[in-house]
Amino acid sequence: MTTTVRLSCAGRPVGRYGYLSADAGRPYLHPVTTLAGLPVTEERPADHVHHLGASVAVPDVAGHNFWGGRTFVRGQGPTVLDNHGVQRHLGWKLCDPDGFVEELAWEAGGGELLREHRTVAAVPLSDTAWALDLSFALTNTGERDLSIGSPATNGRPGAGYGGFFWRAPKEPSPPAVFSDTADGEEAVHGHRADWLALCGDGWSLVFAGATGETRRDPWFVRTAEYPGVGSSLAATERLPVPAGATVVRRVVTVVADGRLDRAGAAALVRRAVTA
Repeated sequence: MTTTVRLSCAGRPVGRYGYLSADAGRPYLHPVTTLAGLPVTEERPADHVHHLGASVAVPDVAGHNFWGGRTFVRGQGPTVLDNHGVQRHLGWKLCDPDGFVEELAWEAGGGELLREHRTVAAVPLSDTAWALDLSFALTNTGERDLSIGSPATNGRPGAGYGGFFWRAPKEPSPPAVFSDTADGEEAVHGHRADWLALCGDGWSLVFAGATGETRRDPWFVRTAEYPGVGSSLAATERLPVPAGATVVRRVVTVVADGRLDRAGAAALVRRAVTA
């Protein structure tokens, strides 16, 4: 079964998706590039070897780690545990050059915790920008209620990561980050915003929650330590997923050549979300 696909937009290659590392517990996009070919993701960087391009990663699903690396344990800190889960590819519902629909099983502890329906599409916006439209629906297929957590919900303030996450390339200078109303890492991290832009050396990424529920999730943002942005499922409180229930999120990411300003980012987001 083929589990690796190449993504293109307007006839140009813009990404590669699959289990690109032999020991990766989840599929991910890397490299993702601008239309001019500039890479805007990073895979297994030295500072966080479990960061894998653009993916859906959660550090705590009913106590199981679907993020990678150590697990934050309350009163103990980051700890190496034998609790890692795997997102197993079940099959493609659709697989075209400009997108796909995939079924995945989130497995840990000898069983399936969640069944995922994932949709990814590459959408052309202009001669210098395109959008990655990614949605996921996580269904609790078991008979018991479960919940999704994060290091923050387990006792590490400010570390509410988990959900959609994008690791950008580390450059000599940290990227600029801003939302529609605020500037800088401290001002945007942990806050809700309709969209959030990360701008590096010759590239810009603009992340937008494309549903009301997604927009209610705060953004997890790092620029000084490393460049990364995520939409947090469990920023301060655990997210319940009762038996039979489904959690749905959709994030649209504008990938642009050049360095966007606030007006340019807002204009491309409007076009991307309604495309």
